[in-house]
Amino acid sequence: MTQEFFSNSSHSSQLTHLDSQGEAQMVDVSGKIPTVREAVATGRVRMLPATLAAIEAGNAPKGDVLGTARLAGIMAAKQTANLIPLCHPLPLQKITVDITPDAELPGYQIYATVKTKAETGVEMEALTAVSVAALTLYDMAKALEKTMQIESICLVSKTGGKSGDFKIN
Repeated sequence: MTQEFFSNSSHSSQLTHLDSQGEAQMVDVSGKIPTVREAVATGRVRMLPATLAAIEAGNAPKGDVLGTARLAGIMAAKQTANLIPLCHPLPLQKITVDITPDAELPGYQIYATVKTKAETGVEMEALTAVSVAALTLYDMAKALEKTMQIESICLVSKTGGKSGDFKIN
């Protein structure tokens, strides 16, 4: 986006990741009081019914697809600050990744919940957990099907912090 957009935008005073020269910066949160914050993100992996059936039956060539994807999501949440340049490293107190079969999709719904007590939120950690869990599910099952689709990754809700609570209806 151009500088003109930012100067004409009603949100220009809220662009905290830009310094006075318009350069990216990590926001200083040292003056904030740590509060409990939680974020939930979701996404899905769409596949052929036969692929879903094979994974559910435990017949994937690479082994435990869902267990591996769940663990990868948890590990990814813990590494978010290493992956997203302006994210703060956070002490994460809770990370859950749930992967549920959905025959109507067909495929899997993925939900990640991340919780901390810190000066800034955990939305990016939840989104990272879902993204990497979905990528790992794809990797573990690609021998069965290469046309799987990762889709609809989004933030579902967040609590805590100055901006208050958020929830998709």
